[in-house]
Amino acid sequence: MDWLMEFEISITLFLQQLGTWLEVPFQSFTFLGNELFFLLVMPAIYWSINPQIGFRAGMMLVLSGGFNSCFKMLFHSPRPFWVDSRVQALTSETSFGIPSGHSQNSAAIWGMVASSMRKKWALVVAIVVVFFIGLSRLYLGVHFVRDVLAGWLIGVLLVVFYLKLEKPIAKWLAARSFGVQLLISFIFSIFLITLGILCQTTSISWELPSAWISQAVAAGAEAPTPYSLEGVITIAGVAFGFTAGYAWWYKKFGKPIIKASSIKRLARYIIGLLGILALYIGLKYIFPQDPLFIEGIFRFVRYALIGLWVTAAAPLLFKKLHLE
Repeated sequence: MDWLMEFEISITLFLQQLGTWLEVPFQSFTFLGNELFFLLVMPAIYWSINPQIGFRAGMMLVLSGGFNSCFKMLFHSPRPFWVDSRVQALTSETSFGIPSGHSQNSAAIWGMVASSMRKKWALVVAIVVVFFIGLSRLYLGVHFVRDVLAGWLIGVLLVVFYLKLEKPIAKWLAARSFGVQLLISFIFSIFLITLGILCQTTSISWELPSAWISQAVAAGAEAPTPYSLEGVITIAGVAFGFTAGYAWWYKKFGKPIIKASSIKRLARYIIGLLGILALYIGLKYIFPQDPLFIEGIFRFVRYALIGLWVTAAAPLLFKKLHLE
């Protein structure tokens, strides 16, 4: 290990030596950066608070998640508990370390929500949450400081570029037919998968040190599987369904707007969430898990249906139930 890595490990060891009482709060902060958390929260924003902010947050998850998987495979950087037996693995991760997905996703999504709200208090809350999510990854032993800093930087850059390009791209897309928009949504999702495959192909010749694998297992975590494309396919499926559903709704009904009462907003979220759980859990048992290629196709379809449910099917059901 180089001196910088040794220094970063010393930071993690210092944090972990502060006591086990920190594990619960830091696990809680880590959950705020999980894709599962965003899968539960972003529909709430889209269905019950503000569809425009919800759509932006969804796009941040898609873009950040897709690029993060690629960057990890290109840099093939270890996690602290892979290289130092003194570091406790307080949660299990099997992908490469840099950049931190939790730090990147939280900076991108919470940063986008705060930017869209244009309130100082929202920006302060976002900064505090993003900071503690990154700190939690250090305490839990799954990231170096460099991983967290890189994740924050990429997340912020994604927000900046998205806000800069949103209007011209939206204006160009609005002039296209729904068929063309649907095709563009599909091409975008295939681009994410292709990018993942290219990153995997470029990096897979690099041999994963056996010491990293044995050290990870010795720490009580799962063996590393850093070249898996499951995450990329999941994000690509969500991207297709999410953007296609939004395009369909916009062409048919115009910009989604919520004017419902608080009770109806709560009802929208509960009904919508039940639909997500039905698709997420039900299709997991229905769709085949093997062979790998077939499983990948059905994984794409499953998550595309979840994305479509969020922006089209659930809002249409709300309309039928007079929950607008």
